[in-house]
This record gives sequence, structure tokens and C-alpha cells, in this order.
Amino acid sequence: MAELRFLTAGESHGPALTVILEGFPAGLRLDPEKINRELARRQQGYGRGGRMKIETDRAEIVSGVRFGETLGSPITMQVKNKDFANWTDRMAAFGEPAGEKVTAARPGHADLTGIRKYDRTDIRDILERSSARETAVRVAAGAVAKQFLAALGIEISSRVINIGGVRADAEKTTGNEASELNCRDGAAEERMKAKIREAKEAGDTLGGIFEVVVTGVPVGLGSHIQWDRRLDAKLAGAMMSIQAVKGVEIGEGFGYAELLGSLAHDEMFYGESGRVVRKTNHAGGLEGGMTNGEAIVVRAVMKPIPTLMTPLHSVDIAAREAVLASKERSDVCAVPAASVVGEAMAALTLASAVTEKFGGDSMRDLLDAVGAYRQRIEGQ
Repeated sequence: MAELRFLTAGESHGPALTVILEGFPAGLRLDPEKINRELARRQQGYGRGGRMKIETDRAEIVSGVRFGETLGSPITMQVKNKDFANWTDRMAAFGEPAGEKVTAARPGHADLTGIRKYDRTDIRDILERSSARETAVRVAAGAVAKQFLAALGIEISSRVINIGGVRADAEKTTGNEASELNCRDGAAEERMKAKIREAKEAGDTLGGIFEVVVTGVPVGLGSHIQWDRRLDAKLAGAMMSIQAVKGVEIGEGFGYAELLGSLAHDEMFYGESGRVVRKTNHAGGLEGGMTNGEAIVVRAVMKPIPTLMTPLHSVDIAAREAVLASKERSDVCAVPAASVVGEAMAALTLASAVTEKFGGDSMRDLLDAVGAYRQRIEGQ
């Protein structure tokens, strides 16, 4: 069984962020500009902070690719941090400590728990790694996974459906390509922007909900056999791993609580071609931990960013007294960016499920295996 996995490293203000990808088949043709376009999408969005004006993220591939094709060996990518030039003393790997310690913890962040767990006295030792800046290389990795899945006819997209309680029209699933919030509903987007401006003026932040949709997925990825092989569990875990995400639902999700069983499930019929068809997709493309051939639909809620320009009450770990939380450069709203990260995590999770089922040594062998499997499934 082939295993596709990835590992990230680096700090928010360190020299670079790094990701190592292992398990992609040899012979996958990669377009580096598609990777960089995904990185640019992550940096865009109404409500982003000053860091996005400093960094212009680009991925440098330093191993695993030769003449535009993967080799089957680990793929290493780096995203340089331009802002490191302003932090060389404070983030030096060796030498005497420089800069003031961060001792005022931020509620809702990893700060206090992190310094207790790892026995540190400077919160910067925690916040540098726990920062959502880490997701830059997750998006780079996801861009490779997206190109892999696209070769199999699998496409992934996302949209923002709620910011600060302003909901987009669920029926508007296409259009508004120029959206600054990755929202398909233009009228709702203007209300969302107004809400973001209000929060910024108040020194506050906003969260929201994004939705990821995957189409073209073959039947039978994942398994019902063991709890840790269920694909819905893996997708939920992948989304929950994104910084500030606090809830995930698949398909109808929490809406099931309000439905009768007669309305909750996706009835099956034989279509004119003799294939099984469904008129609804309450299950969100997953039944029994496996893909059922319908579009996968996953939603995640991102809490408001815990770094506020009007700080919350907290504690100083050095003085052991009540203070206002420290302020780091931050966004007012990063839900659109989180939606791009959500696409990346869905892509990586599904790419792993594909290689687990069909093998991952070479693209030619994998495509042959997928083709034969689809042909068998369609004949049933």
C-alpha cells in the first residue's frame, strides 16, 4: 500500500517555510506557475493584514522533480520569508537572545498552553510556529496534489458562504469570478465587506464558513473496515488541522438534526443509461466512510482571529499579573485564505486515498489501474 504524506517546517519570521512530500508517483508533469497561483490566491482577500503587502510567496522546488516531471522521490519545496530580513537578530538560530520577550499571552491562541507544554519563557517560541503563515507551504503541497488529481479528472473548488453572520445565497454556485472574498453571491459579498470594515474600525476580527467541493471522484475511496480508514474522518481531521478552524460538517452536516429520515437520505434510481442516479446529495459524497460517486461537499467554520488590535484581557507570564494581550500584525478576516487552505488539505487527503487504493509508483500504472477500476464500476 502506497502512503502519501507530507511534513512542514519553519517559523513565521524565520528564513523560509519548507514542505516535504512523499508518495507522489513518478511521471507526474508539474506546472510551477500553477503552484504559485495557488500561493497568490492564499494571500489575496478583503480584510487581509500588512504581512501580505510584504510577502509575495513563490515556491522553489529543490528536490524530487527533474525536467518538469516527478521522480517518485520526496518533493521538497521552500517558500522564502522576505520579512526575515527585519528579524535576523530576533530569529537567529544561534547567538545571544535579541529583542524583547513576548510575555503577554493572547486568549484563543496557542500562546499560554504552548509555553507551559514546551517549558519556554518567551511566547515567540510558540507563536512563530503556531502562526497560520505555516499554511503557505500546505497550499504549495496542495497545488501539487491538485495537479495530480486533475490528471485523474478530479477537480476541487471552494467558496465562502458566511462571514460574520452575513450568509451567501446557497443557490449561487457559479459566477462572481472577480470576488475578493471567494464568494459567489455578489450582493452578499458587499454586505460582508461592510461587516469587515466595521470590525476593522473597532479593532476587532471576524470569522466565517467556507465550503470545499470535489467533483469527478471515483466510487470507493476510503473504507468502512476500520475507523482510521474512513475517508470522511480523514477529511474532517484535515480541515480541523487548519489554524482557527473549530468545526467541520460533511454534506447536510448539522442540518441533519432538523430532518426526518425520509428526507435525510439520498434515494437511488436507475437512470436511462442503466446507471444508478441520485436526485439529492445530503451525504456530501460520502457514505460508510467511502466516496459514493457524488460530489464531495465539506464545510468548515473559522473562528475570529485571536490577535486583536483592541486586545483582550489576559495575563503576563513573567510579571504574573493581569494585562492586555500582546498585539502581532494580523488580519481582520482570513476566511477567504482559509478556503484556499481547505482546498489544499482536501486535495492532499484525496491524493493519499487515491494512491492508497491504486498504487503510487508511476503515473502510467496508476492511470491504467484507475481506468480499469472505473470501467468495472460503471458496468455495475
